[in-house]
Amino acid sequence: MIGWIKQLRRSFGASFLWLICLIYFTQGFRSFVWTAVSYHLKDRLKLSPSASQFVSSVAFFPWSIKPLYGIVSDCIPIKGRKRIPYLVIATVLSLVPWPVLGLKSTLRSSRWHLIILLTVQNLGSAMADVVVDAMIAEAVRFERASFAGDLQSISWLSMAVGGVCGSLFGGYALTSLQIDTIFLLFSVLPAIQLLSCGFVEENSVGSKVLPEFASSTSSSHLENGNGVLLDEDSFLAKKSNRSTSRRKRSQKNNIKRIDISSNSHNLEKGNSLALGWLHSLKAASYSLLHAFRQPIILRPMAWFFLAHVTMPNLSTVMFYYQTEALNLDASFLGTARVVGWLGLMLGTFTYNHQLKRMKLRKILLCAQIGLSLMSLLDMVLVSRMSLAYGISDKIMVLCGSALADAINQFKFMPFLILSGQLCPPGIEGTLFALFMSINNLGSTLGSFTGAGLASFLNLSSGSFDNLVLGIAIQVLCTYIPVALLFLIPKEATGISA
Repeated sequence: MIGWIKQLRRSFGASFLWLICLIYFTQGFRSFVWTAVSYHLKDRLKLSPSASQFVSSVAFFPWSIKPLYGIVSDCIPIKGRKRIPYLVIATVLSLVPWPVLGLKSTLRSSRWHLIILLTVQNLGSAMADVVVDAMIAEAVRFERASFAGDLQSISWLSMAVGGVCGSLFGGYALTSLQIDTIFLLFSVLPAIQLLSCGFVEENSVGSKVLPEFASSTSSSHLENGNGVLLDEDSFLAKKSNRSTSRRKRSQKNNIKRIDISSNSHNLEKGNSLALGWLHSLKAASYSLLHAFRQPIILRPMAWFFLAHVTMPNLSTVMFYYQTEALNLDASFLGTARVVGWLGLMLGTFTYNHQLKRMKLRKILLCAQIGLSLMSLLDMVLVSRMSLAYGISDKIMVLCGSALADAINQFKFMPFLILSGQLCPPGIEGTLFALFMSINNLGSTLGSFTGAGLASFLNLSSGSFDNLVLGIAIQVLCTYIPVALLFLIPKEATGISA
């Protein structure tokens, strides 16, 4: 293990590896602070489950427009660099809301201020996620392509470790710390991330993109520099013995001509630069849309999108039920999320070693059936039937969390594999970001659907009479994507052709 890490450090550099691992660890560790946000919405703002889920859905919307960040960073360099400046901007956006919320109690107490700040925070996190993915892709493409899998593995490992730590410490932090302290503590990680950006070097693309601007700028200094013209005027004045006033007027006129010429060059440079950016943005958008409109790409992505939208997400309602009706404390729910992360890793391992050769249609069918069984498990928990068989609520929650996350990973892995197979050469990163955004947008809309269902069934804090009916509707909706499996390529498996 140590030798493997040393080999990666020699290939990519210690500062680059540190930044990659830190960003992914922070992404996983976000569960530390978002657990506190969930309790804040429930206990401090006294929001209903549907209102709380609405706030979370709006706040996570920036994850649904990830291709926009990729296209902008690809086509519009900042001071000749495409990655580090955008990573700095993203880190600042993800950092600032936490100390603001930690120090300003009035902002924490306002639902709309909270939505704005949480949305800004997710905007920064989503942008950082896109930029770091692009940095990894460029590193393995230009430096050590043979280490592509290793670099991705250490990234996912960092995120998993962050998720386990964040879920474990987040639950215990809520039992001993104030909400403002938790927000301030979490801001340490993006602050370290911001400082780490300064240690990673990035080659400038300015000389490649705009070489003509450098030459035109240098030639204008040679031909129009103040020193040359003033020296010439002095020489002529000495030779012809002209008056000092005429020499000064000549100098002023020359300076004006210099300013006009310099401004003209700068204006031409700015216009050409803007036109170049606009052309790049148009070309990237056209290539992306052209590729996405192909049926072999559009149909599978439509399935994954509809699979989320047609299944109402009642996770926030279940969180309220677990904390209020079952009286489960924050430390236990944090432990349950740790078990969920372990289940996610188990799902990844099982898929990679046992299910790669299975048809994707069959895998997705099994995943949908498994999700319906997990919903039935929730019905058993809510109806209290489990107590009749001597099964405690904590055992039900732990098993349900682990199994649900493992099954969701069975469903997500084919999505990753199929996306990689369908991406055409040249726009793999941007199109993959679009695929992920569609998946995230489907999840967000599924959360809105769940919030609407909770509101329709009058599910609120302390009132869970219709929760069994809501879960039953969720079970039925789980089978809607099964009828749409014809959208998935029939012969597709988890092994690239």
